[in-house]
Amino acid sequence: MTNTLRIGIAGLGTVGTGVLDILAEHGDLIALRAGKAVKVSGVAARNRTKSRGKHDLSKLEWHDDPVALAKSSSIDVLIELIGGDTGPAKLAVEAAIASGKHVITANKALLAHHGVALARAAEAKGVALNFEAAVAGGIPAIKTLREGLVGNSAKRVFGIMNGTCNYILTKMGDEGRGFADVLKEAQELGYAEADPSFDVGGFDTAHKLAVLTSLAFGTEVNLAAIKIEGIEKVALADIRNAAELGYKIKLLGVAVNYGSGIEQRVHPTLIKRGSPVSETDDVFNAIVVKGDFVGDLVLEGRGAGAHPTASAVLSDIVDIARGNIRPAFGVPATELKKYKDSSPRAHEGGFYVALDLHDKPGAVAAIATILADNKISIESIVQRGKADPSAPRATAQFILITHDTLEASLKKAMDKIEKDGHVAGKARVIRIERF
Repeated sequence: MTNTLRIGIAGLGTVGTGVLDILAEHGDLIALRAGKAVKVSGVAARNRTKSRGKHDLSKLEWHDDPVALAKSSSIDVLIELIGGDTGPAKLAVEAAIASGKHVITANKALLAHHGVALARAAEAKGVALNFEAAVAGGIPAIKTLREGLVGNSAKRVFGIMNGTCNYILTKMGDEGRGFADVLKEAQELGYAEADPSFDVGGFDTAHKLAVLTSLAFGTEVNLAAIKIEGIEKVALADIRNAAELGYKIKLLGVAVNYGSGIEQRVHPTLIKRGSPVSETDDVFNAIVVKGDFVGDLVLEGRGAGAHPTASAVLSDIVDIARGNIRPAFGVPATELKKYKDSSPRAHEGGFYVALDLHDKPGAVAAIATILADNKISIESIVQRGKADPSAPRATAQFILITHDTLEASLKKAMDKIEKDGHVAGKARVIRIERF
């Protein structure tokens, strides 16, 4: 490399244009901090005529194929902002590494599926594989785990990692609106895709959690081990009930190292007001790391968007310009431990249970007996009036908050309660985390 670091950007969407914005605004400052100028030498994008704001890209080296950009001798660093775990994104990253070029990516899906293999290839070539922008946008979660907490052994990492879900749950709670209504608004505002299943189904959070788990615990990435549940079944009534009981509902990604194995899960969660991340609302993200010496460290900020995510990309660019080339996952990829699942360890904790109880004598007593038989004790109960007193078989909502219990025990009890005909439909069960 010379006194200029030459970058090639594959993908000129929201984040790619954001990178151009920051370089245009702070180019001199970045050069001062990096020790050399940063120059965009090439780009790969499908549409050459699309407006990219105030940026004149006509003199840049253009490629229709990102792989060609990755192999180009005019760049030192490939910035992959295409997305997806297969196809052009994967091929371009592999080509750049094989060509001896550094790689920066915001692609959490690529890392969750192929991160270890790519890290091994990069380290064998002596090039960087940086991905600060892949998790939590502008929040420096990757650097914190990989560099800031090197003196700690992490025991737990969790947080709100998807702004779309957090926006939906926040609006439902604040404005008393149903899931479908708020989702439609989120789509109109650009917070949710036309097909929102990747976000609301918990899969986006799972990809990010898989990467954080590897960094936190020094294990190979294992996306398949994550138990995933989205927010589609969270009812407005659940959010109201949780609020009355002093809780908020958030979609969390949680990874715990028990020593004997690791547990990874994504699911809606009741969090006590005043706990870490409980007041992180709207489109914001928050990551919490529990280290053995540092204790709980909370990182909060904008987890998406053009400029927050581009800011993370720029931090990776400056690292490379300074010559700070580190193992992608904190330790050499060949030294990452094999992932060991904590299963069949059953999750133990508190649970929120909402039952539509048939209005008939003895129903409450029967439910109490079934819970006691399964060694489930109750922390609090809320019983609503009849949903429709004129209905032939009126139901009333019956809300339970349990003390810590085994998930398997609760499932067994719920199966029995439903089978015995005490409730209409299935129970709605949401985990409670006591941070």
